[in-house]
Amino acid sequence: MAIQYNINNNIFTLNTKNSTYQMQVDSYGFLLHLYYGRKMSGEADFLLTFADRACSGNPYDAGNDRTYSLDALPQEFPCRGSGDFRSPAILVRNEDNSCDCDLRYRSHVIYSGKYGLRGLPAVYAKEREAQTLELTLEDAVSGLQVVLLYGVLEEYDVITRAVRVINNGEKPVHLTRIQSVCLDFLTGSYDCISFYGRHAMERQYQRIPVSHGAFQIGSRRGTSSHQYNPMMLLAPRETTEDSGICYSASFVYSGGFRAEVEMDQFNQTRMLMGLAEEQFSYPLGPGEDFYAPEVILSYSREGLNKLSQNLHACFRKHLCRGKYRDVPRPVLLNSWEAFYFDFNGEKLCDLARAAADAGIEMLVMDDGWFGKRDDDNSGLGDWFFNEKKMGMSLEELADQIHGMGLKLGIWFEPECINEDSDLYRAHPEWALAFPGRKPVRGRNQLVLDFSRKDVVDYLYEEICSILDGGGIEYLKWDFNRSIADVYSGGCGDQGGISYDYILGLYDLLERLIVRYPDLLIEGCCGGGGRFDAGMLYYTPQIWCSDNTDAIDRVKIQYGTSFGYPISAVGSHVSVAPNEQNGRVTPLQTRSYVAMSGTFGYELDIRGLSGEEKEAIRAQIADYHRYAPLILDGLYYRLTNPFRDEVGGWEFVSEDRERALCFAVMLEVHGNMTVNYLRVKGLLSGRQYRCEADGKVYDADILMEVGLPFPAKMGEYRAYRYYLSLCK
Repeated sequence: MAIQYNINNNIFTLNTKNSTYQMQVDSYGFLLHLYYGRKMSGEADFLLTFADRACSGNPYDAGNDRTYSLDALPQEFPCRGSGDFRSPAILVRNEDNSCDCDLRYRSHVIYSGKYGLRGLPAVYAKEREAQTLELTLEDAVSGLQVVLLYGVLEEYDVITRAVRVINNGEKPVHLTRIQSVCLDFLTGSYDCISFYGRHAMERQYQRIPVSHGAFQIGSRRGTSSHQYNPMMLLAPRETTEDSGICYSASFVYSGGFRAEVEMDQFNQTRMLMGLAEEQFSYPLGPGEDFYAPEVILSYSREGLNKLSQNLHACFRKHLCRGKYRDVPRPVLLNSWEAFYFDFNGEKLCDLARAAADAGIEMLVMDDGWFGKRDDDNSGLGDWFFNEKKMGMSLEELADQIHGMGLKLGIWFEPECINEDSDLYRAHPEWALAFPGRKPVRGRNQLVLDFSRKDVVDYLYEEICSILDGGGIEYLKWDFNRSIADVYSGGCGDQGGISYDYILGLYDLLERLIVRYPDLLIEGCCGGGGRFDAGMLYYTPQIWCSDNTDAIDRVKIQYGTSFGYPISAVGSHVSVAPNEQNGRVTPLQTRSYVAMSGTFGYELDIRGLSGEEKEAIRAQIADYHRYAPLILDGLYYRLTNPFRDEVGGWEFVSEDRERALCFAVMLEVHGNMTVNYLRVKGLLSGRQYRCEADGKVYDADILMEVGLPFPAKMGEYRAYRYYLSLCK
């Protein structure tokens, strides 16, 4: 059994293959955290210590015992008002405006299978693949109940956390803070690893020491954001890619979030992750409940790379869904960087013919096909095919594309609206805006109020009318601005608009994937502004960044790899000089970087030379050959591109018999020094043949020292090594 309960001392133990998580209900009914780390068979309640902490408060129940203080004890779900002055997991404002909450253990239940969350994405599993613990805490005065949900996926070293809050009292309350997870560590000196960025430079790796005080990341933008990814890692200072203990927390949510880690006065470390507090004050009337989104936890004592592999496997098999969860995606050509808004049906068909000739499998018609849409200043919201601009109907275009043997994809941005649109003129009240004030524009567009069911229902019908009539097999779901005007004319209490907006988004996506089970949806938010575990539940791949430059992408995809599987990374070959930064890189380098993802093209293939077109045919053939290994193999980071002059990564089959290594030179110098690519994950004591040169190499030497790089002239050269076990 993955979950055990010792009735004699009220200790709950959650075991995965390599980790143990343990907590205890103490004599006062408080739920204390005991241990999270390597798998063990004992009980860790002896780790708790009690002393008079001077200015730390004591629960009234403790009487004259000044040694008992929640200000120093590790907890599972701390609340304000208990005497713990560290960051709480929950804040409640009662009807009398008091903000007190005293949560004590009431009951629990353990069952096979994995819990689900109403209206929210969550890890899923069959009954035999997981176990669930539901722990109910209650505030006896207000009647508020908090159900802590724990899901254990033993084989993946994953434990999930979520929270359900129920108002069982007779008076309304407001949730003003809700964090889905709290991890308290009694000892240890940790580094916090997080991933910051901006548009076109997302998920940049950052590792800093945890010190006294709090370090916080989050998003107030209505999306998980380009600026901070909703993922945080903790690791002792000595932990590396290949050794040492480490922990990860990934938020399964696509809106505003908050994650923080603090070292307290007693050198204890607390990590929390949950919903953003700004503009959050969720009303709960008597009998109503609220679900806080899930956090996925994992632990490794074999370094950061193993931690990433835990998450990759869990996300691929127990978060992503649908037809394309387990199969290579079609190689596509997106029209955006080929034409931007300047295209019609004839130009698209010309592009499609060139794509088909090169072996590309899908043409994606990006922004500009609908409404009055010749630039980004008008037309959003008018989801009808512009036959006048296109010179044909959508059905005629689809017939021509399909006749060339290609699939057809299409771009949508359903969450936004231009003021210059028929929809806005008919329903200005559907846009989020503060009453009596001019709205904030982003990309000259406003945001539709997805907290309103009538808005979501309308968009569902409009999108379906296009998908039904056009034979569409792929949908790129974009969102190109942040949400500033968080006010809904359709709601009285405004404290839950941001959360209800995301529920509306998830509802629309869920209805689409149920109606169109064979439709491949790619998430996008100005590129990588909503690259999170929540979106992966609905879209098995996400456009990693609007920056398609191969050298920048090495760093962007490096940071992404810490928490997300390669099968989710939307990555394309684009033109050189690159249209985001002007850099010139070899076509081979661009293809190797893009191949380490879902793979596609983002350029006008018609203008390429015969040699370049032949190279693309070879790249696509290579991708089909390597795709199963790339999408399902064990992923290894071989270098740190923020520190090293080479970017290197590797895919290894689960049987360890095949390995595919990529390396990109990020810097070149005069009289260049030799670089060695140290391979990982091979079978010790065996030999491997390298396809590039036909030579046989000893696995242990490859893993200890590595392959020497050829000293070729030129910037940004890239190399690929395919190794196969000698039988």
